[in-house]
Amino acid sequence: MTAAGRLRGAGLAIILSWGWKRAGIALVAGALSALAMAPFNAWPVLFLTFPVAVWLIDGAGAGRLQGVPAAAMAGWWFGLGYFVPGLYWIGYAFLVDASTFAWLLPFAILGLPAYLALFTALGFALARLIWTRDASRVIALAASLTLSEWLRGHVLTGFPWNAFGYALTEPLALAQTASLIGLWGMTFLAVAIFASPAALIDGSSRGRKPWIAPVIALALLIAMGVFGVVRLGLQPTKLIASVKLRIMQPNLQQDVRFNYSAKAEVMQKYLTLSDRASGPQSTGVRDANILIWPESAFPFFLTREADAMAQIADLLPKGTVLITGSVRAPELPPGVRVTRAYNSIYVIDHDGSVLSIYDKLHLVPFGEFLPYQDWMEKIGLEQLTKVQGGFIPGTRRRSMDIPNAPRALPLICYEAIFPGDVAESDDRPGWIVNLTNDGWFGISTGPYQHLQQARLRAIEQGLPVVRAANTGISAVVDPLGRIVAKLDLGIEGVLDSPLPSAIAATIYTRVGDIPAAIIVAAAFIFVVRRRVARRTS
Repeated sequence: MTAAGRLRGAGLAIILSWGWKRAGIALVAGALSALAMAPFNAWPVLFLTFPVAVWLIDGAGAGRLQGVPAAAMAGWWFGLGYFVPGLYWIGYAFLVDASTFAWLLPFAILGLPAYLALFTALGFALARLIWTRDASRVIALAASLTLSEWLRGHVLTGFPWNAFGYALTEPLALAQTASLIGLWGMTFLAVAIFASPAALIDGSSRGRKPWIAPVIALALLIAMGVFGVVRLGLQPTKLIASVKLRIMQPNLQQDVRFNYSAKAEVMQKYLTLSDRASGPQSTGVRDANILIWPESAFPFFLTREADAMAQIADLLPKGTVLITGSVRAPELPPGVRVTRAYNSIYVIDHDGSVLSIYDKLHLVPFGEFLPYQDWMEKIGLEQLTKVQGGFIPGTRRRSMDIPNAPRALPLICYEAIFPGDVAESDDRPGWIVNLTNDGWFGISTGPYQHLQQARLRAIEQGLPVVRAANTGISAVVDPLGRIVAKLDLGIEGVLDSPLPSAIAATIYTRVGDIPAAIIVAAAFIFVVRRRVARRTS
């Protein structure tokens, strides 16, 4: 049997499958699709798994209601298969204090993926509603999944982690298209390109050319690569020599011992490591004018501890500032007990004075707050950080003044995964500083995925990204996504680097998701017209 014959046979077997066999095929295809994400970046696997998605929707036509429920169920199984191996690392956080949270582990590693898979189910169902019998159904799936992925990134505060568009971020040349159309445009292209081989079984003796769709997809992939290579070649990394960064990565394990009683131990580790020589010619922290510590660096309210602030002042030479994460107490009347707090970033001068503060806006559900917080606490539940009442969200996103450096846009933890929440058009910063604590997730794929997503923000915005992560991966990324310097996962150390220069605002920075919206809208119109034309012919 020829390769074309084997492909046709496999496609027909999937189309005709039903029941648990059909669910198993969708589950395995989704699980294999997770290999396209960091750290594996094995995106060619999607040329095998996304055609399976097309054939599953083809086969749903035999079901009731034009196959929409059957398509939705196939989409849910595909999504479950995709999200469980892609997000398994979230379960690590529930083992940090196992005596309190271990019972929730199944809900974390299965419940969250089951919820996120509802959006994949929606995408499959919507695609089935406008399904056609020719290669244009690939476009139907691309438009529908892009819309459902966008909803996943926005509904109930949103969680666009491992959106399908990230499959096109490695090699770096492919990722440059994000400077034009952003993550959601990349998601449309990813689904359309990788699902295109499904059309190869559409040929017949009546003159159809099933190879056209995959050839166009391959040409588009090549065009993206050429555009990226040219863009990278025309814009080499430029450094601001006068800005010398030092990122401190303490590699402190996130466990129940990380509490107020560990104050002296934590401070001593931070101070000693920050002043460590990084080479034969290094003079420690005096080599830098910006020292950066990670998110929520201390198990106490930093500015309420006079001795800690004095130690920081002693550490910093004149002309050097510290950018650090810290829990911040709200302003309360004297004598009132602090029960809630902000997750914040401080800029601290060499004399111990606080120059600027940013409070995290986009809090993590179940990590930093609970939905229906009061009711949840009444029945005995609490979020992972154990802050009664939950963290207080900040009021607005703004850039921060940094002495002797361009203004910086602060992003705390997973705020860096939201493409639409990064830069304000009237307050363009010179760089993005992302402080995070991925210590919750151990040595897993999660921190690699987090870096992948922060890196795409650099490309979208044309801004360098500087990441300080407790356990890694800390990195300095130039505005085209090139890694200038990096400290790997699970390593204690310091990272010295100059700050890359920003480039001119990208098309995506100027117009946002408008190009992606136009692409998706045009795709829906094209497919619907195609469907109507075939019905009336």
